[in-house]
Amino acid sequence: MYVIMGGTGHVGSATATALLDAGQPVTIISRDPSSASEWVAKGAEVVEADVEDVSSLRSAFQRGRRAFLLNPPADTKEDTDAIERQSVANILAALEGSRLEKVVAESTLGAQRGERIGDLSVLWELEQGLVAQSIPAAVNRAAYYMSNWDAALETVRRTGTLPSMFPADLDMPMVAPADLGRAAAERLMSPLNDIGIRDVEGPRRYSAQDVADTFAEVLGREVHLAVTPYGQWKEAFLALGFSDPAADAYARMTQVTIEGGFAAPENPWRGRTSIGDYLRELTKAEGKQNG
Repeated sequence: MYVIMGGTGHVGSATATALLDAGQPVTIISRDPSSASEWVAKGAEVVEADVEDVSSLRSAFQRGRRAFLLNPPADTKEDTDAIERQSVANILAALEGSRLEKVVAESTLGAQRGERIGDLSVLWELEQGLVAQSIPAAVNRAAYYMSNWDAALETVRRTGTLPSMFPADLDMPMVAPADLGRAAAERLMSPLNDIGIRDVEGPRRYSAQDVADTFAEVLGREVHLAVTPYGQWKEAFLALGFSDPAADAYARMTQVTIEGGFAAPENPWRGRTSIGDYLRELTKAEGKQNG
């Protein structure tokens, strides 16, 4: 049995789907089992557990042999770094006594030691915690999620403007959630000696300008890229409704990411979904919802 955290989100659901497609038994962890009822129809089990409740999470892990670990994102109206660091600590505590034989964890490219730099430091702490415990652990460092552009679709469609924190010409590794799910499922099913860190990217890298041009192609209209200037990121996040500590952390993460650049990994796992494929599916799905 494979136990999946975040099964109702982008990557967790893609991981569960890939496993079910491979004929594997899956248990979805959910705070609200009623919200995951569709998984029962797909052949999965659903168990109630909360990352804030270590004992419930440990009990959920004990239902399987292997587990996919995903640190849930905190509400951006709260202190995201503080909440997410605590949930990392809870996940690591729940592994003790879980009897799992292997785990696969979702991390991020550029994960590193630091203070209040969002996922970069929070997920680095998860990686370090997994190294320090006894269960064999595989870590997938994910490229920038293509799904991060989802929230821009309505604005782009309505105004013809794509807002971005990233410079127009900065080529970035990006990856679709479906590919992240396939990568996670592969490592969940792989031998116990398949452990350690592996980068996961899409078929090629894209700039924010590439994304704007692809939106233009998909939507059949002109799209202008509006880049938030350096030094104005925190104000931009605050304008989106982020709390002050969350806006500060996200702005610092943006700065570290841009200034650090993106080194070419030696042997990344490469997905097959292009940004064009992803945005076409996104607009198609929106059309079905509104139709």
